[in-house]
Amino acid sequence: MSIEIKISKKRIPYKKAMLYLNKRVEEVKNGKNKELLWILEHPTTYTAGISFNKKEIIDKKINVIKSNRGGKITLHNPGQKIVYFVINLNNRKKDIRKLIDLVENSLIQFLNNYKIIAQKDKKNIGIWVNDKKIAAIGIRVSRWIAYHGCSINISNNLNQYLKIIPCGLNNRKITSILKEKEIKIKDYEKRLANIFVKNINSF
Repeated sequence: MSIEIKISKKRIPYKKAMLYLNKRVEEVKNGKNKELLWILEHPTTYTAGISFNKKEIIDKKINVIKSNRGGKITLHNPGQKIVYFVINLNNRKKDIRKLIDLVENSLIQFLNNYKIIAQKDKKNIGIWVNDKKIAAIGIRVSRWIAYHGCSINISNNLNQYLKIIPCGLNNRKITSILKEKEIKIKDYEKRLANIFVKNINSF
């Protein structure tokens, strides 16, 4: 099955990205467009998923955008890569747990390229490096169209997480590739996209 791969070099405002994503969801539902894998960055933005609690906002001055994805409050900022997708599970496996496994495994494979050993957590969705979260996942499904996706910290400002309790986990820290390995990685978007597309096409 053909998946459109879209890699945006300029930062895309969160609300603009959601309009594009939701439009594609409706098009895929109605058989009018291809599935999508979209890699991008957002300007600094705090978003709240459907299980969000106001107590998770530490700095009451920040603006939080409500989202229809799964999960709690999180941060998107420059240096963090977002992987959005629109996948038609009607043509694939109708198994949400296995889809989450696919996303988690794709992120682990990507991190392995940089010799970062990452793992899943049975209790907390996402990807972890030595008990520090490096990637977050938030998925929504409508009529077996799965969308939203995940974020992975590459070189972003981790201090901005101090304004929230990220993903509701106040006892666990956040990390990034740059913090784990003091390396500059280039042209990694295509590598990230290829891993996801390969795994999605085998799903």
